[in-house]
Amino acid sequence: MALDELTAVLKARAFVSKVNPNAIPVPMDGYLAEAKASVRVENDLQEGLLGLSFSLSGKNHICVNGKDGVERRRFTICHEIAHIVLGLPSDHKVQWWSAKRPMAERLCDIFAAQLLLPDHLFQPLAEGAPVCLATIDRLAADFQASVTSTGSRYASVVTTPCAFILSEDGRVRHPSRSKALIDAGAWIAPRMDVPEVTLSHRVRSGGLPERSRVSADVWFSDWERGGTLLEEARHLEKWDQTLSLIWFESEEVPSSVARQETRRENEGRDTPYRRDEEDDGGLKELDGNLRWSRKNRYR
Repeated sequence: MALDELTAVLKARAFVSKVNPNAIPVPMDGYLAEAKASVRVENDLQEGLLGLSFSLSGKNHICVNGKDGVERRRFTICHEIAHIVLGLPSDHKVQWWSAKRPMAERLCDIFAAQLLLPDHLFQPLAEGAPVCLATIDRLAADFQASVTSTGSRYASVVTTPCAFILSEDGRVRHPSRSKALIDAGAWIAPRMDVPEVTLSHRVRSGGLPERSRVSADVWFSDWERGGTLLEEARHLEKWDQTLSLIWFESEEVPSSVARQETRRENEGRDTPYRRDEEDDGGLKELDGNLRWSRKNRYR
């Protein structure tokens, strides 16, 4: 039976449950023991090859590229463990950063992210921190994981209606949405052009990465609920990739009746966004009411 993303996630969680890691960053020893694998660092792997795995005499062997940093090597170990556990063949013909990677490689990436950032350790820290890219940076450093993987996992575990978006060459490659956005039908179309009025488009063009506001229907397809999103973005020029974090300013998904009110608020604006003018004092709730557990999540 063909694997899908949900199956890969469930199998990864079952694997994590068997090992039950309790330290941050997560030690690799327990995962390797469960996979009956050993690791060897190789300094002469071909350029662009992050690692590989093979079985010999009943033992699984994983090789990682010694030229990569610690975060990348840890992800490679977990990725190769995924190949072992899921029984998926490797296909290294396409570079790891390409959007054209085979499904088997992408499923192993999903599995690896679950191992590096397991729910029981990652979710409480993500949920209790301010909503911003700086939080994702800090979590990535603590867990020794890439910012891209951490951002995707962040959006998938927090209760805040938010999305972490990886764009490449000016087009959305992988949007990771929170459950609240998924339940509300907030759809971000893969492969769509990054909207010109967004901060993400501006930073790719050399603009300053200052937090901005943008109407929700700019990012969400066929969105009828209105609302304003806060947006932070960072451009990685080496790969022409943009990392974006968007979330509702009120930290709640607007109801459908909010549409008309949002339109009135936006009347007179030249564009559907404006820069955040409260960088030094924190962002205020739209309705003026501080929520019991969320009032300190703006940074």
